[in-house]
Amino acid sequence: MPDIFDEVEEDLRADRAQALLRRYGGLLVAAAVLVVAGAGGWRAWQWYEAKQIAVVADRFIAAMQTADTAKGPARAAAIPDFASVAAQGPAGYRTLARLREAALKADAGDLAGASALWDDVAGDGAADPLLRDLASLQWVLHHIDSADPGQLAARLAPLAAPNSPWHAMAEEAQAMLDLRQGRTAAARATLTTLSQDVTAPQGVRRRAEGLLARIGT
Repeated sequence: MPDIFDEVEEDLRADRAQALLRRYGGLLVAAAVLVVAGAGGWRAWQWYEAKQIAVVADRFIAAMQTADTAKGPARAAAIPDFASVAAQGPAGYRTLARLREAALKADAGDLAGASALWDDVAGDGAADPLLRDLASLQWVLHHIDSADPGQLAARLAPLAAPNSPWHAMAEEAQAMLDLRQGRTAAARATLTTLSQDVTAPQGVRRRAEGLLARIGT
């Protein structure tokens, strides 16, 4: 008897399965086609995206070569290329391109244009924090003699924190700001610390020693 019941249940299940296939078979096939098409579309998009990134990378490298090998005003020829990468490239390339474009504009005398780019990077939440801080530091260094001291100090404060990768350079900028405001003792103390800081970049230590020699220890 149990065998007969099992056979009946199997027949019922088969009948239900056939009914379901007749009713929903088209939808199941359509769903399967969409899955396959979706997978193919995703692969096609990945290929397209990789191709676009390669194009941007080539353009960025070409602009870098122009900026690094050209002399004088000729270096400015790389500015439009960096601007193009910044407008069309993925996040990492956009940030680097804006920083290089800003540096070239500053060298060409367009401080306003460079400052706008540094501010743009510094305020870009999608950019790497390290590069955002670098942009802010570059803004300070190029305005150390002219911008409002309070604004400069506010920008330098987080960069001069002990755990900041830009700590030494920010401290150096703070010493220069102190000298501008006549706070020679504060500047001397900061420069003395920097000149003895073995973790600071060699260039920072050397400049600190040079400034100390000029203002007297």
